Amino acid sequence: CSSAPLQKPALETVRSSLRLLNASAYRLQSECRKTVPPEPGAAVDYQLLTQQVIQCAYDIAKAAKQLVTITTREKKQ
Repeated sequence: CSSAPLQKPALETVRSSLRLLNASAYRLQSECRKTVPPEPGAAVDYQLLTQQVIQCAYDIAKAAKQLVTITTREKKQ
């Protein structure tokens, strides 16, 4: 188990994964806020909102998987 720094391609992948994770988490938070109508009686398209939340959750899981894969691979080297 080495504590050597990440190689350049791995570092870029980590940065990319972290950007995706951060953007997706921010977007998820924004989508969830839309479940509360801005005013009483305002229409909310829950079907579209559900699809958006699912997509955000998928992107978060994808970014997390990328990070786990990279860190696991680095630990084995």
